[in-house]
Amino acid sequence: MAVQVPSRQLFIDGEWREPILKKRLPIINPATEEIIGNIPAATAEDVELAVAAARRALSRNKGKDWATAPGAVRAKYLRAIAAKVTERKTELAKLEAIDCGKPLDEAVWDIEDVAGCFEYYADLAEGLDAKQKAPVSLPMETFKSYVLKEPIGVVGLITPWNYPLLMATWKVAPSLAAGCAAILKPSELASITCLELAEVCREVGLPPGVLNILTGLGPEAGAPLASHPDVDKIAFTGSSATGTKIMAAAAQMVKPVSLELGGKSPIIVFEDVDLDKAAEWTAFGCFWTNGQICSATSRLIVHENIVREFLDRLVKWTKNIKISDPFEEGCRLGPVVSGGQYEKVSKFISTAKSEGATILSGGVRPEHLKKGFFVEPTIITDVTTSMQIWREEVFGPVLCVKTFSTEEEALELANDTHYGLGAAVISNDLERCDRVSKNLQAGIVWVNCSQPCFCQAPWGGNKRSGFGRELGEWGLDNYLSVKQVTQYVSDEPWGWYRSPSKL
Repeated sequence: MAVQVPSRQLFIDGEWREPILKKRLPIINPATEEIIGNIPAATAEDVELAVAAARRALSRNKGKDWATAPGAVRAKYLRAIAAKVTERKTELAKLEAIDCGKPLDEAVWDIEDVAGCFEYYADLAEGLDAKQKAPVSLPMETFKSYVLKEPIGVVGLITPWNYPLLMATWKVAPSLAAGCAAILKPSELASITCLELAEVCREVGLPPGVLNILTGLGPEAGAPLASHPDVDKIAFTGSSATGTKIMAAAAQMVKPVSLELGGKSPIIVFEDVDLDKAAEWTAFGCFWTNGQICSATSRLIVHENIVREFLDRLVKWTKNIKISDPFEEGCRLGPVVSGGQYEKVSKFISTAKSEGATILSGGVRPEHLKKGFFVEPTIITDVTTSMQIWREEVFGPVLCVKTFSTEEEALELANDTHYGLGAAVISNDLERCDRVSKNLQAGIVWVNCSQPCFCQAPWGGNKRSGFGRELGEWGLDNYLSVKQVTQYVSDEPWGWYRSPSKL
């Protein structure tokens, strides 16, 4: 299917601007390995312009700026963005599919979620005004106190390539709802739809400087954004290694950060389950979005009494997954995002084999696909807890398997990781599910399912999977600063000189 990729520039201060150094990067379709266009490559000089534009957006019009505008005003723009995204849904989904290799059906669902997320935060923006001056109960009647929630300021938003527009929206929508001005830096591996978001913002008349979008390489654009002294906060989704660098840069200025990093999430399958239902959720939890999900339940921990039959069912499920060009009808597994990612995933599989693990199914390029960065859904058994495949995030369609005999052993295996993003438990015993959920060391737990995500519920992890929560009211709080205001209300003098112990 022929899809025309628009030629865009950087989006700064409400306008398209050529990068100062006039650099551009190729866009490679991961299904065909062909160059299908290019994106502008920002550098530190462009970051300076974008940060200055964001600062102006928070200080123009003599107090009637974006930060102090009523929430209802900001909501109007967010809803207009949602409507325009819905209007362009089919086009945006096609652009997403050729950019990151996501099956077209999935891309359509993602774009629908983008619109829904902007709508949701429009509602929260409207509700924010009513929550201002929330009273604080004090033990002394001579004082009254209340709380203000104010936008944190200029924020840098650095986002990944697996859900290009949706992950950007998870940050853009709440930051704008809060009254912040933002600079979005998407991954250089998938930036097309984020640049189209800029065009949407231009079309709906979003005030200049409120959202600036810079594409380009991480070291040349992302790093200067993370370390910029006039950026008040950084929100990042991506690898733990890059998250560490962002924390170090922010620490120099004691700048707040929120981090959604890697994962190696477990899925525990007990012996009392419907094998077909459990197998479907296990396959979905690891192979959805081509296996490129930070929360993918990529460590299967299955009861020893059912392991043989369960793996037979699971292999049958994976054999029925249609692997093809993302535009083919019924595609459920497309290519991984790039040649570099293909090599990384392939190396994980070969290392597991060399360490003594068994490749039960998959692990190679599909025979019918001679081009593109395709990897068959892979199931690896005979895994030990010291192996790389058990401990490190693959970010590809690879599932490793271990067995257990007791609930305590299952929890020990599940929590045996320095990550803590997601986890799943599959069992017909809901009391056991409740016990296990409480004891799993993860920010998200799924019961009898894997990977559902709703913009109303908090999303984020523990341990090396980061900190802070996105989505829901928690996502809005990420971009708000809390101010205490306390007033003396008595008609009498305070008299501190007579009673130094009053406070």
